[in-house]
Amino acid sequence: MTQPLSVQLYTVRDALGADLPGTLQRIAGIGFTKVELFGYVDRADEYAAALTEAGLEAPSGHARLLDAGEQDLERIFHATATIGTQTLIDPHIDEARWTTREDVEAIARELSALAPRAADHGLTLGYHNHAFEFSNRIDGVSAYEVFAGALSDDVVLELDTYWAKVGGDDPVAVIEKLGDKVQFLHVKDGDGSHDDKQQVAVGNGIMPIREIVAAAPNALHVIELDDHDGDVFQAVADSYTFLQGVGA
Repeated sequence: MTQPLSVQLYTVRDALGADLPGTLQRIAGIGFTKVELFGYVDRADEYAAALTEAGLEAPSGHARLLDAGEQDLERIFHATATIGTQTLIDPHIDEARWTTREDVEAIARELSALAPRAADHGLTLGYHNHAFEFSNRIDGVSAYEVFAGALSDDVVLELDTYWAKVGGDDPVAVIEKLGDKVQFLHVKDGDGSHDDKQQVAVGNGIMPIREIVAAAPNALHVIELDDHDGDVFQAVADSYTFLQGVGA
């Protein structure tokens, strides 16, 4: 039986900017029942209504947490809970902080310290990687591995499998090492370069998609293209069809 798939709405950001309700309806028309939010905090009520109208739910959402001030944090927590999102994921922490063990462990402590506050709003916290967390090495392992080992048990990981690969690690091995700590997967494909425009529909690039999916059967698989040289909705639809075919 195939698992439900999600899509990171950053993929269709231009369409969302022009027509939020229509874009969500179009996503639902592909077959999605779940989406991952970004840029929703100032439009929480609008998103909540449009998601309901489209028959979609948003189990996860992206918002910068460690860069936020105290007032903004409360606003983020409230907006996320208003929409009904359960997992709030920090999508980016400055690359300059990922070079030493001390700095990486400090990041983990800071994020872990926010987890009880998020839990008061019914939220679980997570982190989403890019390539630099893997390309930066500390004592022979990736900064990401150091980070994961220092996180509290109540903070989860959303592994961007493509950026892990670009950063120099085997995403399947990363999943196998971290186990159920990885609750979400960003599933994307391309030529394995830093050039976002070279990302393609899942199944059309170099990524070992079947192995990745098989390694994390209990994680929510989230389709994303950071950019695409073509019709992004077609790429999303093709990704959905491919992942349905391999049992994601």
